[in-house]
Amino acid sequence: MDSTQPGAADGGTIKEYRFKVPEGATELLILRHGESAAADPAVPFPLLAGHGDPELSLAGWWQAERLADRLAGEPISAIYVSSLQRTAQTAAPLADRLGITPVTEHDLREAHFGEWEGNVWRVRIVEGHPVAMRMISEQRWDIVPGAEPAAAFAARVRGALNRIVSRHPGRMVAVFTHGGVIGQALGDACGCEPFPFNAADNASVSQLVHIAGRWKIRRFNDTTHLCHDSNRV
Repeated sequence: MDSTQPGAADGGTIKEYRFKVPEGATELLILRHGESAAADPAVPFPLLAGHGDPELSLAGWWQAERLADRLAGEPISAIYVSSLQRTAQTAAPLADRLGITPVTEHDLREAHFGEWEGNVWRVRIVEGHPVAMRMISEQRWDIVPGAEPAAAFAARVRGALNRIVSRHPGRMVAVFTHGGVIGQALGDACGCEPFPFNAADNASVSQLVHIAGRWKIRRFNDTTHLCHDSNRV
């Protein structure tokens, strides 16, 4: 049954309806990690299983606290993080307030950028490297030497989200993850390429509702909790 129910009749008329989450649906709050440490071209980020693993910057920690302020009153029943520390650090303030121990879902980690892992990816984007420009033009990052194939990345993101949904029917779950994962999730939900959704800001809120094997997009890149104070730290 669709969740969009007509409004109450009033004098023979029917008010415009508002979305209501269907009974049994799972809500995923998909949250990008806070701002990570700045890249020093001379000092690569530490690696975890081949993935760059920077910690949060001071601004990122502030963003994590504001995100916790925003979500502390929501009926969140579980918190998931990727295996990379910037997601766990971003989730920590909310987890502390709700008394929930985050679950690590390794397949929520960012796409692997092959020879551009560590801080190389960020450096190449800023310098306008030809491969980076081609990547943006063709909307695929797997032209980077050794990068994770797009189909493999998409499959593991889908697998992670489907596992989370299956474990928490009818509940709200907070998922702390990465920009590429958010792009893939939103692209899958609307049946389009993921790159148009690869612009989620740090500590942003996106929202999906899953019911009967189908997805509804409720929000993308909501940063109202950061207001105009994102440069405060």
